[in-house]
Amino acid sequence: MQQAETVTFGGSGLDRADDLRGNEAALAVACAEGRATAVVLWRGKPLVAADTFDVLVRVPVDHPVLALYNVPPILLGREESGDLVFAHDISAWVPPGLEPDQLDSFLDASEQSHPDLPEGAVFAELRRVMTHLDARDAELAATAKAVFTWHLSHRFCARCGAESRMIQAGWQRACHSCGGQHFPRTDPVVIMLITRGNKVLMGRSHPWPEGMYSLLAGFIEPGETIEAAVRREVWEEAGVKVGQVSYLASQPWPFPASLMFGCRGEALSDEITIDPKEIEDAMWCTREEIMQAFAGQHPFMLPARKGAIAHFLLHNWLADTLD
Repeated sequence: MQQAETVTFGGSGLDRADDLRGNEAALAVACAEGRATAVVLWRGKPLVAADTFDVLVRVPVDHPVLALYNVPPILLGREESGDLVFAHDISAWVPPGLEPDQLDSFLDASEQSHPDLPEGAVFAELRRVMTHLDARDAELAATAKAVFTWHLSHRFCARCGAESRMIQAGWQRACHSCGGQHFPRTDPVVIMLITRGNKVLMGRSHPWPEGMYSLLAGFIEPGETIEAAVRREVWEEAGVKVGQVSYLASQPWPFPASLMFGCRGEALSDEITIDPKEIEDAMWCTREEIMQAFAGQHPFMLPARKGAIAHFLLHNWLADTLD
């Protein structure tokens, strides 16, 4: 697919500076010489420009706020200028008046502003701001969120249970009890544009907002190919048999850490029999109905979320640019 890397979180060409991850002396020199900046996250939210949300705010690596929290930074990569970009997490900060349940909504619209960070910068949910950021800032934010989330859930060694520590500039954890080495994981997921003639198969999960429909998706199981996962997931969720399957595009999806494999599949029948434990509803939609949804004119169906690969695939299906 020629436009594959224009999907959100893809295509910025970030140099991830793998050669520097184990070179603590070189990293220290770059920071001391002012050849490094930092992006900041709070509970998975990146620090972005308020109101416009179109810039991932950078701060000096020696900013005093960063020194208050005992969380080692992650080296995200090296810019074309040669400057390094680190990510710092200050999730231990508790904003005044914070109500925990406001962070657990399907789409967190709250913003948090740290009094000692740059004026005009706020922490905002990445799903909310992802389409406002340029390709480089989106990739940096997604990478930082995914890796910090992995560290939070993998503090202890999976081999012996002892607490491990971050090494390799955030890209590895080491256990000094048993010698175990652990690396950030990415869960492979298939998401599929299943078509039959002029129609596409759409579904909705139980906790989604009313009217929200998207393409079917599911995790790839051990020992399974991408093509087999597409056929299995569609059959399990909607009772539809799928024939030919082809790969279209991929998208890193840091909620919390997946790699979405966007595929196209040809349905062999029209009949739908959903598994209510898997999904709430599924239906065939014509191109005209999807266009209505994209325009906000469908009687009940909302468009797939902008920035998600489902929206990307549907948009290209409508424009006949999947090849």
